[in-house]
Amino acid sequence: MNAAFTTGKELQKMDPVFGQLSFDDHEQIVFCNDKDTGLKAIIGIHNSVMGPALGGTRMYNYANEWEALNDVLRLSRGMTFKAAITGLNIGGGKAVIIGDAKTQKTPELMRKFGEFVHSLSGRYITAEDMGMETADMDIVRDVTPYVTGISESRGGSGNPSPVTAYGVYLGMKAAAKQQFGSDVLSGKKVLVQGIGHVGETLVDYLTKEGAIVTIADINEEKLNEVGTKYHAEIFRGDDLYSADVDIYAPCAMGATLNDNTVYKIKAKVIAGAANNQLADENVHGAILQERGILYAPDFLINAGGIINVYAELAHYDKAEIMRKTENIYNTTLEIFDFALANNMTTHHAALTIAQNRINQRKLENSKK
Repeated sequence: MNAAFTTGKELQKMDPVFGQLSFDDHEQIVFCNDKDTGLKAIIGIHNSVMGPALGGTRMYNYANEWEALNDVLRLSRGMTFKAAITGLNIGGGKAVIIGDAKTQKTPELMRKFGEFVHSLSGRYITAEDMGMETADMDIVRDVTPYVTGISESRGGSGNPSPVTAYGVYLGMKAAAKQQFGSDVLSGKKVLVQGIGHVGETLVDYLTKEGAIVTIADINEEKLNEVGTKYHAEIFRGDDLYSADVDIYAPCAMGATLNDNTVYKIKAKVIAGAANNQLADENVHGAILQERGILYAPDFLINAGGIINVYAELAHYDKAEIMRKTENIYNTTLEIFDFALANNMTTHHAALTIAQNRINQRKLENSKK
């Protein structure tokens, strides 16, 4: 009789939700399915101690449901700490829709997704993310009030991408000041990976300051368009991560800092818009620190977008949006100082400060 052995991966899949590292004590996970529209979505509510969970909806053609689940869990968790470190009174949530945004997204699908959001009665408030446009949020708004980032003509704050890019730009300047002694980016070689809404706007800021910008993207047409528009060099090498640059700005998908890349990087600063850049935040954060590479925590410097859409809930104006976003520069420098003083990675420093704020609010709530 042959003995049956269960592999580690099989064991992991026996606990596909609660057993994941990315689960990290999520409060609620909602699986949404609609046969008529083809909607397959997952909503993750990580933490609502600070307030209702706010986070964008991403539509992406995931390889499988497992990949989609892990992504929504990681993104949702990141939103909790993004809101807390930025000083916003909201919790963390996120949603993913499985599918190709270019070919499978329809008004009917977006309306149905809005109905699922509405069924949560405000525990989760959605917004725009990868694969989504402001017009999609307007459709969601037709069926639920629990959405932000709607068009300005409907009383919303509009596309959050420009504000996100501005925050990343300021976070990058703060990192340059810490690492190079000056926040002036003129003459600095910057590689921007991913030139979507946020990445392209970041390229604009960098070009105007006189940085030497190199761009990379899987979309060849977009690459050529942006390269021509901003006179940016297009990366044509074999290995993006070994590029001879001063600053690496990941602005596409997460986990680009992993076992395969973390020892190759020549840049002395990493500051970009992508969420969850560290594949393993403990392991890869420590390696970057050991190598003398300064990492600007992604959930801190890319918080401009959430600041922008939160304005619709907190009812503050454009001037206040920009003031809060500009404060990312100061907060980034404070995180670097805290990390040095406590001999920890910059990522861990940002997490610690964010978690302390959540713990304090939890204590206050328990006394009410």
